[in-house]
Amino acid sequence: MDFSNVYEDSKRADAYSKLEFPGTYYLAFRDLPTIFSKHVTGKVAMDFGCGSGRSTRFLQKLGFHTVSVDISEEMVAKAREFDPEGDYRVIEEADFSQFEIGSFDLIFSAFPFDNIPTMGQKVMNLSGLRDLLKEEGRLVNLVSNPEIYTHEWASFSTKDFPKNRDAKSGDVVLIIQMDTADKRPVEDILWTHESYMETYQKSQLKVVDIYNPLGKNEEPYEWINETKIAPWLIHVLSRI
Repeated sequence: MDFSNVYEDSKRADAYSKLEFPGTYYLAFRDLPTIFSKHVTGKVAMDFGCGSGRSTRFLQKLGFHTVSVDISEEMVAKAREFDPEGDYRVIEEADFSQFEIGSFDLIFSAFPFDNIPTMGQKVMNLSGLRDLLKEEGRLVNLVSNPEIYTHEWASFSTKDFPKNRDAKSGDVVLIIQMDTADKRPVEDILWTHESYMETYQKSQLKVVDIYNPLGKNEEPYEWINETKIAPWLIHVLSRI
């Protein structure tokens, strides 16, 4: 498959680095403090696919001692600009050899699996992350609901990409981020619920819980479909 990490692009990295939690993105992070409190014991965390570090800074504010990794040198450079004291590392794909087995209470993954193309690559990464979890550790995987690619949202548009409706697991889908200056379409990889369940099974991960964060009318955003369809899914996973 001809697919590359779009965030290696310096213009894209710069635009994305300016995002925090606007609009639809707010729903991705809104419920995480409660989810972490329920499922995670301990404060040693990894931010897998940290990008420009907004998820790392989010974890730090919750009191987690966080090491952050990404395959994109452009994004890690942006993260270090924002947070010079943070521990940000560029890694090769699925190479976790520098970390001690069973050392993390939490591994948080905010959207990188939207950009990992194949079942084999997903399993390779998830299996490596599983090994880094403590016995009672949790991997919290924040992913895009496939329906995000077929509807309109406060922060995203897909109306120009009708082919998204025919996409199957592993297909490239297009979406435009409305909250950044860079309006070029972003390429993601669609992955269905059934495919995620198969992926987790192959990675020897157990699904502990799944959350579907919906928008609320009293929130200060002009929701479009967010109150009816959850744009994101939050998977809480443990070692088998």
